[in-house]
Amino acid sequence: MSSQIVLPRLMQIGGGAIQQITSTLHSLNCSRPLIVTDNMMVKLEYAAHIERLLAEHDITADVFSDTVPEPTMASILAGVEKAKSGNYDSIIALGGGSPIDSAKAIAILAKFGGEMRDYKFPRIVNEAGLPVIAIPTTAGTGSEVTRFTIITDETRDEKMLCVGLGFMPMAALVDYELTLSLPPRITADTGIDALTHAMEAYVSKKANPFSDAQALAAMRLIGPNLRQAYHDGKNAAAREAMMLGSTLAGVAFSNASVALVHGMSRPIGAFFHVPHGLSNAMLLPRVTAYSIPAAADRYADCARAIGVADSNDDDSTANQKLLDELVALNRELHVPSPEAFGIDRHKFFELMPTMAEQALASGSPGNNPRVPSAEEIIALYSELW
Repeated sequence: MSSQIVLPRLMQIGGGAIQQITSTLHSLNCSRPLIVTDNMMVKLEYAAHIERLLAEHDITADVFSDTVPEPTMASILAGVEKAKSGNYDSIIALGGGSPIDSAKAIAILAKFGGEMRDYKFPRIVNEAGLPVIAIPTTAGTGSEVTRFTIITDETRDEKMLCVGLGFMPMAALVDYELTLSLPPRITADTGIDALTHAMEAYVSKKANPFSDAQALAAMRLIGPNLRQAYHDGKNAAAREAMMLGSTLAGVAFSNASVALVHGMSRPIGAFFHVPHGLSNAMLLPRVTAYSIPAAADRYADCARAIGVADSNDDDSTANQKLLDELVALNRELHVPSPEAFGIDRHKFFELMPTMAEQALASGSPGNNPRVPSAEEIIALYSELW
């Protein structure tokens, strides 16, 4: 059986990749870009740096910096209006997963109109919007190489998964030097997010030989380097490994899909405004324990790739080491429980049936080695507390 593989048309990877922004635009026959980013990227002067690089080649770019963490339908409307009004032929998406996801949505809506809920899964969006050049500044989401975007419908407290070729960036500039200033909390949350992407891609029912190779390579990079990047943000070798690992994990899950962790994570983010990577981190140990019986050999491979088990360990031993590592990693990186995060207990338990319904509707739990019922998801949420 063959598998369809989708990637950006162009990728520039390594220190200084951002310097290739002008040549990348030329390769795509674009000359009038809109930079979509957030206020932090403006404050750190990353957006101004791109403007200067473009100005050296007589290219003028405008900046839309009002994207928000965990983007909503309302938050992208101003960006859509900006993109419609400026005769732009491309979008440069600069930042973490939220600005890049916002840019993907803006690129589609600016060209085709409608509302974001019109494009949510199970619709497959293969129409090409404005070309997007993604420049990630975190090592976690992999959004620069995925055919997905996540936008919250704030009127329904639902994180909408939007899928299709139309959301795949045309180009990605993956420059680890942009991550050297990341604070420990973002490093931890995005790093565990990347690890989750790689693991879920590898155990997904839609896994294929191509995605397997990317997922295993990602885990080999992330496993030994996440703690180092967290404790010493200026460790260039660890940052470079994490950035490449994040991108490879993005390639893996874009071509194999995520599974139960992500399905359960999105409603937690939508209802309680927990950052996406952090809610994934909360869930990863417990969901892994639930899922191992259905794919013991695959999870054992994950343990060996991450580096906590070796070839002499049988699958059972490797999987116990994996679970121990996930718990220890959360402890060392100070990942809170929902209770410790400050979520209201009554509201959390009251909303569990709705969260389970939304998780299943996203389709992601159906990719899990062990596919849960709504009642089992509710039980997992309850144990997570």
